[in-house]
Amino acid sequence: MKLNKGDVLFRQGETGPLFHLRTGLLKVVRLQEDGSPFLFNLILPGETIPHHSLLTAKEYHGTAVALMSCEVDVITPAEWYRSLEEDPYKYREIALQLQSKLRFTQQRMDQLTASSPKEKLALMTEWFGKYIGNYPITDLLTQEEIGQFLGLRRETVNRLLRKQT
Repeated sequence: MKLNKGDVLFRQGETGPLFHLRTGLLKVVRLQEDGSPFLFNLILPGETIPHHSLLTAKEYHGTAVALMSCEVDVITPAEWYRSLEEDPYKYREIALQLQSKLRFTQQRMDQLTASSPKEKLALMTEWFGKYIGNYPITDLLTQEEIGQFLGLRRETVNRLLRKQT
């Protein structure tokens, strides 16, 4: 399946298949009580999502949106869970994927605990560069989303980005 920038892969609260991201980048947002979206995860190529359904099915925790053109494989739950029963070595694959996501989360913690907002943005920009190359982060995420991802106010992100140009 191909997704274009802005296409929704799945919506919060729905149930359905699992997905393997071959290329591109997805964001996962969760609607808050007031209806505003909160960016809480980025999905990188090679990941199978939703992570919380890799062993047992559960409704989607957020809404996945393509940040750029993506290629995604659809995996039916019956096919996925049957493959786990037939091949116990797949559990190792899941463990490695979850380990990778845990390391990703640790990197995010490093970004969030950096001493200054400028350092937080620099670490995030460096991290993004490893995965998407020399693609401007502001072409993928809004200033509000960058702020959510770094624990900063949008106004702070705006000020820091203006100083970079």
